Amino acid sequence: QVQLVESGGGLVQAGGSLRLSCAASDRTFSRTFSRYVMGWFRQVPGKEREFVAALSRITGNTYYTNSVKGRFTISRDNAENTVYLQMNSLKPDDTALYYCAASSRTLSTSDVDRRSSYDYWGQGTQVTVSS
Repeated sequence: QVQLVESGGGLVQAGGSLRLSCAASDRTFSRTFSRYVMGWFRQVPGKEREFVAALSRITGNTYYTNSVKGRFTISRDNAENTVYLQMNSLKPDDTALYYCAASSRTLSTSDVDRRSSYDYWGQGTQVTVSS
């Protein structure tokens, strides 16, 4: 079974930075990691899980929700089977449980931000930004 393990969350003051990591722990998945679209979502209690960023598997295209553009950067290291989310200039509104997700499909701007487009999910890592 595919497992995605997030790390790097924590408590940070507004304006600070964090880097989240998501590693593929399953051996089979690791061998094909480069074939997956990787995404980050976040969720706060009482709200739906929302799209944050994604990185395509072939073109290297990146996608971001408007609220994080210019502040967050998604990247991947296929050799290490890991995807990262560098978060700068953090705001209290960025406080959420952040989830890593993987999709085996070819996604585009019309569906890269949909939860239903992703096949595998991690357990989440908490990010708390204090004002």
